[in-house]
Amino acid sequence: MYNRAEIIEQNFRRLLKEGGPFPQARVDITLGESGLTGPQLVDLFESQVMSRALDLRARELKNENKCFYTIGSSGHEGNAVFGRVFRLNDMAFLHYRSGALMVQRAKQLPASTPLYDGLLSFVAASDEPIAGGRHKVWGSRPLLVPPQTSTIASHLPKAVGAALSIRRARDLQYSQVMADDSVVICSFGDASANHATAQVAFNTASHVAYRNIPIPLVFLCEDNGIGISVPTPEGWIQSSFENRPQMKYFWADGLNLLHLHKVTREAETYARIRRKPVFLHTSVVRLMAHAGSDPEWSYKTFQEIERTEFNDPLLHSARIILENKLLSAEEILALYESVRERVRKISDYVVNLPKLTGAEEVRASLTANRHPRALPPMPSDDARRKVFGQEFDKLPSMPQHMAKLINYGLADILLRYKNSVIFGEDVAQKGGVYNVTDGLHKKFGPRRVFNSMLDETSILGNAIGFAHNGLLPIPEIQFLAYVHNAEDQIRGEASTLAFFSQGQFTNPMIIRVAGLAYQKGFGGHFHNDNSLAIFRDIPGLIIAVPSNGADAVKMMRACVRTAETEGRVVIFIEPIALYMTKDLHAEGDKEWSFTYPPLEEEIAVGDFGVYSHGVAVPGKVAADDEVLILTYGNGYFYSRQAEKELREKYKVKCTVVDLRWIAPVNWEKLMPLARNFTRVCIVEECRKTGSFSEQLVAGLVERWSGAGESSWAGGEPRFPKIKVIAADDCFIPLGPAAAAGLPKKAEIVAGILELKGI
Repeated sequence: MYNRAEIIEQNFRRLLKEGGPFPQARVDITLGESGLTGPQLVDLFESQVMSRALDLRARELKNENKCFYTIGSSGHEGNAVFGRVFRLNDMAFLHYRSGALMVQRAKQLPASTPLYDGLLSFVAASDEPIAGGRHKVWGSRPLLVPPQTSTIASHLPKAVGAALSIRRARDLQYSQVMADDSVVICSFGDASANHATAQVAFNTASHVAYRNIPIPLVFLCEDNGIGISVPTPEGWIQSSFENRPQMKYFWADGLNLLHLHKVTREAETYARIRRKPVFLHTSVVRLMAHAGSDPEWSYKTFQEIERTEFNDPLLHSARIILENKLLSAEEILALYESVRERVRKISDYVVNLPKLTGAEEVRASLTANRHPRALPPMPSDDARRKVFGQEFDKLPSMPQHMAKLINYGLADILLRYKNSVIFGEDVAQKGGVYNVTDGLHKKFGPRRVFNSMLDETSILGNAIGFAHNGLLPIPEIQFLAYVHNAEDQIRGEASTLAFFSQGQFTNPMIIRVAGLAYQKGFGGHFHNDNSLAIFRDIPGLIIAVPSNGADAVKMMRACVRTAETEGRVVIFIEPIALYMTKDLHAEGDKEWSFTYPPLEEEIAVGDFGVYSHGVAVPGKVAADDEVLILTYGNGYFYSRQAEKELREKYKVKCTVVDLRWIAPVNWEKLMPLARNFTRVCIVEECRKTGSFSEQLVAGLVERWSGAGESSWAGGEPRFPKIKVIAADDCFIPLGPAAAAGLPKKAEIVAGILELKGI
C-alpha cells in the first residue's frame, strides 16, 4: 500500500491498456499551436519516460542497498521542454528535479549517454562523469551545466551573475564561454522561491534590468505546491511574481507538453531578444513524495496522494499523443517498457563499478582544474605610464601606506589581466570607503570597475557567475562582518565547484575583504570584526592577510595569478587599521611606509616573513634568539613594536614571523624554524575561541612530538613553552574602548616577559 512508485507504474500501464480515463488538459491547445511537430512531441515523451525510469530504478536499487540517492524528478518531467528549447550554449543552473531536462538537453549532443551517466550518479560510481561519485548532481561540461549541490536557492545569485557577464565579456572583447546571444536558465521549486537567497537574485535581476543593463536570464519556477511537507499557498507564486518590475512573468501548464512548449518558446524569445529577465512559472505535481525516505502519508491523506498521482505528466502526454494519433496505446507501452528494460540492464552493470573508498581519492578533486588558463604578459611601461601618469616615475622611490600601494597593485592587475573586473559597494566613483580603489573607475571605465547593489549575496553570486563565463572577478566586501550575510556563496557554492566537478568547472576569484579590528574612527562589532573562523574550515580556500603595503601588493599578485591559472578561490583580508598607517615606533618614523614593489615580485602562497635582531631575514635566526613570535596582520605590527622594546629594554631577543597566509600554512618550512626555540608566543588579533592560534598550537605540538630524536631528551618529548596572546572572547564596543581587549604592544611585552619568567 505504501510503495507509491509501484502504484504509479501500475496505474500508467493499466490506463494505457484500458484506454483511460486520462487526466484532462487545463488549457486547450492544439499540436499546431504548440510549435511542435509530431515526432518532436514523441521525442519529448521519450525523455519523460527515460527520466521516470531512472527514478523508479533508483527506488528499486535503494531497496537493495545499491543506491544512495532517491530525490527524483517524477511529476516534473515536463521540464524536458526546457532541454529542447534552450541551446547548449545557454548556461543552465539546475535544481535536483531536472532529470528530463538533462535527458533532453543531452539529445542535442551526439553520442551522449544520459541514462548511463544518471545511473552512475545514483550508485556513486567513481566513473560518474561530473562529480566522480562524490555527490548526486546534475552537471556536465559538454552540456554547459555546472553541478548544483544546493537543495534550496543558493545557485540563483550566480545565475544572475552569469547572465550579467554575457554583455560585459562582449564589451571587454574577451573570449567567453557563452555566445553573445546566449541566455542563462535557472530552475528551482516554489518553496525555494521564498528563500532569502532567491529573493536576492530576483531583486538583483529586476534592479539591474530597471537600469537598462542587459540580463538575459530565465528563472524556471517549477511549482508543485509543496516544500517537503509544507504546502505553498495556492496562487502565492503568481501573486508574488507577476508584477515584479522589469521581470516578465509567464505561466505554463507544466503537465501539458503542448502548452509548456508554446509558452517556453515565448519566454526564451523574450529573454534572448530583449535581454531582460523572465520568470517562467510552471504548474507541476510531485510524485513519489520528496524522496524515498519521505513518508508522504504522514502529512497527506491518501485521497490527496491518489488525486496527485492521477495527474501524472506521463499520462497527460500519453493522452496528447493518442489524441493526435501519433502512437497507439500499444506503441506507447512498448516505448515505456523498452526504456525500463534499458535502464535495468544499464543499472545491473553500473552497480558493480568501483566507488570512492579512500580519503585521498575523495580529496583529489578539491582544487582540481582541468582547464588552466595561460598567464598574460606583463603590461608595458608605456601602458603603465598612461595609467599612473606623473606618479609612474615615483613608484620605486616614494614610500606609501598600504591603501595607496594596494591601489597601485590593482591598477597593474587591471592592466595585465584584461578579463579582470573590480566591483562592490561604493568602489567606483567614490573609490571605496577607504579610498583603496580611488581613481580606478576613471582610469579603466565602468565596465572594469563598477558599483554593486548594497547586498553581499548578490556581490558574491555575481562574482561566481562572472567566473563561470571566463572573467576574473575581484569583488570587494566592504566590511568583514558583512560576509556573514552571504557566507553560503563562498562555502556552499564557490568552494565546492571544483570538488563536485573534478575540476571541470572552477570559479576563480579574489574576494577582497576590508576587516579586522583596532580602528579608531569606526567602532562596534560591525566595523571591527576580529574573527576569521568563517573562512578557516572551508576546504581548498586560500586566505591571505597582509600586514603592510609592500607585502599586500606582492601577495595580491600571487593570489591573482593563482586564481587565473589554477582556478582557485581566494579570500584577501585587508586590515583596515593598517590602511593609512605610516609609522611604526614613533610619529614620523615612516617605518610602515613602503615603496611600490617591482612588477615581477610576488610572495608565494604560504611563504612567511621572518624578522630577527631588528632586521628582516630569509628564514634564518641567530642561535641566541630566545622567543619565537608567530603572528599576522595587525598582530605583526604590534609584535614589531614589542620586539624593539623587549630587545632594547629587557635584553630579550625575539624572532617575529609574519605568517601572512592563514591557509594554507607552510608547516614544512615553519617547523624547522620553530624547532630552534624553546619558547613560542602566538599573537592572535582574533578572538581566542575559534581563532587561528588554536590551529597553530595544535599543529606545533603535533609536529614537535613527531620530530625525531633531536626533540627528545631523557626519553621525553622536549616541547616548547607556548603562550597565546589573543583578543578577548567579546564583541568590540563603540568609542574609546574599541581597542580594549585586543593585543597591543604592552600586552605582548608583558606576555613574553611572563613566558621568560621575568
